[in-house]
Amino acid sequence: MSGRYVALGSSMAAGPGIRPSAPGAPFGSGRSARNYAHLVAEQQHLDLVDVTFSGATTAHVVAERQRNAQPQIAALDGSEELVTITIGGNDVGYVPLLMAASLPEVARRLPLLGDHLHDLLDRDAREQALAGIGDALQEVGTAVRRRAPRARVVFVDYLTLLPAEGIPAAPLSAEHADLGRFVSAGLEDATAAAAHATGCELVRAGLASRNHHAWSTDPWTVAAGWPLPWRPAPFHPNAAGMRAVAGLILEHAPRS
Repeated sequence: MSGRYVALGSSMAAGPGIRPSAPGAPFGSGRSARNYAHLVAEQQHLDLVDVTFSGATTAHVVAERQRNAQPQIAALDGSEELVTITIGGNDVGYVPLLMAASLPEVARRLPLLGDHLHDLLDRDAREQALAGIGDALQEVGTAVRRRAPRARVVFVDYLTLLPAEGIPAAPLSAEHADLGRFVSAGLEDATAAAAHATGCELVRAGLASRNHHAWSTDPWTVAAGWPLPWRPAPFHPNAAGMRAVAGLILEHAPRS
């Protein structure tokens, strides 16, 4: 009998827009049948329970319902062989700030909407959000290890979205791209620290994809654009990125 594998996380793990959708995936989850969890499970003959969900925060993993879905941790029953976790970006507004930065300036000045977008693009506000993400990620790691004591628990951080400083990332301004890199680096550091503090493993997808950012010639993620249902979402992994992350997981934690 194959081992049990539970995949937890946000849209960066779910794979919105990567066809085909996972059978039975809840509406709005953005869960792809070719996300990294499905690819790992297929390669290792694991019994996958994929509860990744677009828009998920750390609170949706450990305690809060998302739409009609239970907290993701409810999927764990203690029999797991492998658990992967990709979470945290929605807590700190990472992709939302990039989406806001890609909008025309006139849109960022609209009443009500403009106030929200201004907050997303405010460095002080992002610093405050980052200040709490370390504890939130450690809570996730601790809770998962408690519920799945036999499993290999692996944090998988986010693929690199933005090019290095000095490389244009139109339509993002240099200032907004720098803010995105700042948030990304803080999230990577917090994920690594949480993995270490809770005795979990770490797959550094961000580091592995530095030369495969969304504006590169061999991208693993999608650059700015309109979110359309028939293609991978902007500022998210593409199919190549999901294959790459699956390969990193398999290389890091092969099944015996």
